[in-house]
Parts: sequence; C-alpha cells; structure tokens
Amino acid sequence: MKALILSGGTGTRLRPVTFTNAKQLLPLANKPILFHIIEKVAKTGINKIGIIVGDTSEEVMRTVGNGDRWNVDISYIHQPLPLGLAHAVKTARDFIEDEDFIMLLGDNAFNVSLDSLIRNFRTNNADSTIMLYQVEDPSHYGVAVVEKNHITKLVEKPKNFISDLIITGVYIFNKNIFKAIDNTSPSSRGELEITDAIQELLSTGGNVTFEILQGWWKDTGKLQDILDANRMILDEIDTYNQVLSKDNAVYMGKLLISKSACIKNSIIAGPAAIDEDAVILDSYVGPYSSIGKGVVINNCEVDNCIILENARLEGIDKRISGSLIGKNVSIRSAGKRPYSNSFLLGDCSELYL
Repeated sequence: MKALILSGGTGTRLRPVTFTNAKQLLPLANKPILFHIIEKVAKTGINKIGIIVGDTSEEVMRTVGNGDRWNVDISYIHQPLPLGLAHAVKTARDFIEDEDFIMLLGDNAFNVSLDSLIRNFRTNNADSTIMLYQVEDPSHYGVAVVEKNHITKLVEKPKNFISDLIITGVYIFNKNIFKAIDNTSPSSRGELEITDAIQELLSTGGNVTFEILQGWWKDTGKLQDILDANRMILDEIDTYNQVLSKDNAVYMGKLLISKSACIKNSIIAGPAAIDEDAVILDSYVGPYSSIGKGVVINNCEVDNCIILENARLEGIDKRISGSLIGKNVSIRSAGKRPYSNSFLLGDCSELYL
C-alpha cells in the first residue's frame, strides 16, 4: 500500500498568513500540520508517500524533504490547477500504479491511528474505505448516508439535511477508483469531486466500507479550527514543568520548551509549546499557546495563540488571545503621547481592538 497526501490548496480563508506560507505547513504545537500527517502514515509501515503540490510546491518540498527523517520515501506530484480531489488522484496515477493507497488531506488534523481503517479495508476486501465523523452542521462537507451499517448514498455539500456523518479527509482506495473517476463529470463548481467518484463506485456495485472516527478531527482551513486543533494536540502532550533556569520564571502544567529558549521574570502556564531561541521576558504565556522559533515576547500577555517564527510582541497592555500571528510580524506599543494606534497591514488582514 502507498500513501497520497494532498498539499496543493492555497488556504484562502487563512490569508494574509497564507499569502506567504503553505497552509499545510502552519504549525500545531510548533510542528507543521503536514508533519503530523506524515508521522501517522509512517507509523502504519507504509514507506512510499506521494505528495500532491501546487503553487506552494517549492516551500513544501524544501520543508518536508525526501522523507529521510521519517524513514519513508517521498515523491512530489505537481497538480497544475486545483480541479478537485478526484482530479488530484487522477494526477497521481503514475505514482499509484495498480497498488492500493490511502489518501489524506494535508490540512486535516486528527488523533486516531490509521491501522484500524487499513484493517477494515483489507478484511472486507473493499474497493474503498472512508473515515466518517459526526458533526452538527454537515452542510459544508461531503456527507454519507448510512443505513443498516451500509453506505447508501454520498452527496457533496448537500443543501438539505440528509445525514450528520461527514466524509473526513482520510480515504483508502484500490485501482478501481481510477475507472470511477473517468466516469465522473465535473461538479457545478468545475471540479472532479472525490465524493462523486466514490458514489460512482457504489452505483456500479463497488464495495465501500467505513469507520466512524471516535476521537477528534479538524479541517484547519479557518482560524478557529486551527486554534482548536492546536489546543487538542497540546492537550495530549505529556511533558511537565521543564525548569530551565532560576531567572524568576514560573512553569505550570504540560509544557514543551526548547532548551535554547530564554525565559526570565515570566509565567508559563501550559499546555504550551515554546520553540528554539524564543525569548520571553516579563511576560505571561498562557494555555494553548504555540510560540515559534526566535519569537520575542516582552512585557506582554498571550494565550490561545499560534505565533510563527521571529515575530516580536513588545509592551502591549492588553492580553493577546485567539490569534494566529505570522512570521516576522512586529506588534509593539508606541509608548508615547498622544496615545494612538498605527498599523502597517497586508491585504486580507483582520484586526480586533
């Protein structure tokens, strides 16, 4: 079995951060989302992974590399235009050949292993096995109708409620998916939908099985979702109270703190992750914060934030919370009268005061 990870999306809902960063490389607990996915694949014993890339291909290839760090072999497959998930599968046909493969979306986060899904696929001699998840509002997803433990219908983004079981970004296929895609027409938005291709498998007598995910799952395409995923991963870390210095610093809760971080006169309340060469002075870093490499936080309070590398926060008199702050961003107090706010903001920025 091979693995196919889709990493070609542009992340329009996370702009302006994704103007300059591939959304699949945004960090959860200071580790790129894509790395979390690759680790899950590697743990199954699958060692051949294809990654679909698009406009951010150079950044993804440079960051991920050839797979050596996970003892896997990574190939890159360029999808010229984002024409749908089924189109991405079609693009990877030469890489997949006639083998079974597991496909994952590179911007999804979840906390279950893949072994059970693979076992389901093999035990049932399935053409496809999909991971489902129960949600309150399924209208933005592909949805599966299940009756008597069998999938009867799949619909992409239904206008009317038909089921609360959505199709997550985890699928397993055999080679029959390629014929199903060939018999599928583009949707109204001009894309080849993987939901339609799996429905074609069903309609032509294919064996499509499923599992309902019992842990947590997040599509990290929006700010609140990526903050939620960061929070859930930080909740699962098991490293406590790493006392790094005697510099009047107080550490509480579960913490991942690099040995090269400099923390003085500050309170760090976990769960939180602080990366290499971060500097935290006279500050409070609260729960569910991921502080990236080289970040400087001086005389500030932050919590529930993801702060990317080399950002600087200095002298802010209000707590910063629920925020995704990009690389090299500077937020600081003017410190002089008349008191006013001054901004240099890129396109699509959002600011709440």
